[in-house]
Amino acid sequence: MALKCGIVGLPNVGKSTLFNCLSNAKAQAANFPFCTIEPNVGVITVPDERLTRLAELVHPGRVVPATCEIVDIAGLVKGASKGEGLGNKFLGNIRETDAIIHVLRCFEDDNITHVDGTIDPIRDKEIIDTELQLKDLETIEGRLAKQQKAAAAGNKEAKIEVAVLEAYKAVLDQGKNARVVTFETKDEQDAARNLFLLTAKPVLYVCNVSEAEAKSGNDFSRRIEQMAAEEGAEAMVIAAKTEEDIAELESYEDKQMFLEELGLEESGVNRLIKKAYALLNLQTFITAGEMEVKAWTYRKGWKAPQCAGVIHTDFEKGFIRAEVIKYEDYIQYGSESAVREAGKLNVEGKDYVVQDGDIMHFRFNV
Repeated sequence: MALKCGIVGLPNVGKSTLFNCLSNAKAQAANFPFCTIEPNVGVITVPDERLTRLAELVHPGRVVPATCEIVDIAGLVKGASKGEGLGNKFLGNIRETDAIIHVLRCFEDDNITHVDGTIDPIRDKEIIDTELQLKDLETIEGRLAKQQKAAAAGNKEAKIEVAVLEAYKAVLDQGKNARVVTFETKDEQDAARNLFLLTAKPVLYVCNVSEAEAKSGNDFSRRIEQMAAEEGAEAMVIAAKTEEDIAELESYEDKQMFLEELGLEESGVNRLIKKAYALLNLQTFITAGEMEVKAWTYRKGWKAPQCAGVIHTDFEKGFIRAEVIKYEDYIQYGSESAVREAGKLNVEGKDYVVQDGDIMHFRFNV
């Protein structure tokens, strides 16, 4: 399931530093590889302590964590929607992502020049929002004229899309993002999704602060957190330069000691990746056996046959039932056989909605 989160922001806000930290994340957690697809795309694994706990019980040949892609997108300048700077490349790369990690500079440093001369993360956010909104309006206005003609001729699908386009346009004209609009019917939701609007993508605001503020944040980050809450988004604090320093340490123990000195239980990189995975509306089910303990990625809300299809399409086509063990039960009883004896293994049918962390075995016939 190749879903991508794009890291965006103005120049010199810490995007590339943060992206580079991800490339050195291997020593921060077990089985945490990074590989480069292109110069600015990385496939990283999602930290999951559950896999480690299960591996201690099962002793598998290998452990395979879930993954997602992170894309470092070119910095934006005012006028990007009109092609200024790397605007066309920037906007094109965002369109190819499924969610946005928006990095905002929330630290003072005279040695790092801000593109607009002063530190103001709210203003910086609004600059990028405006450029994305303008591009979305351009997309909407181009489609609206065409679809209005088709709707007038009686095309049912065109009528639905016109209603969706007009709802989006009304919000964008007010300087708001498309993601604040919700649609009730499946036809409307499908039409909205097929527009691939930039401001309709889910967003996580990342407040890049100094080392001293890595735990508690600062006034800048608190303003962003309040703003994010008002628009139904999430924000987090991270000290990208500190994460870079941690990544340069040799051993896992040294890294943990550094984190403890800062009063942090977990690195910002780990927290960011977990949040990025959740931002993509992804969850994990697990298969556990002697050969491997493996995390499988699925979309939140999927039913058992769909999840079976993640392993192999034949599993979905010939789905009979799913044998499900809750992670907590597996840990409590220590083995699959002990879980069975305790009556904690559930047999589920086609309508079962898979839960994050379910340990599953599928029965199928093709």
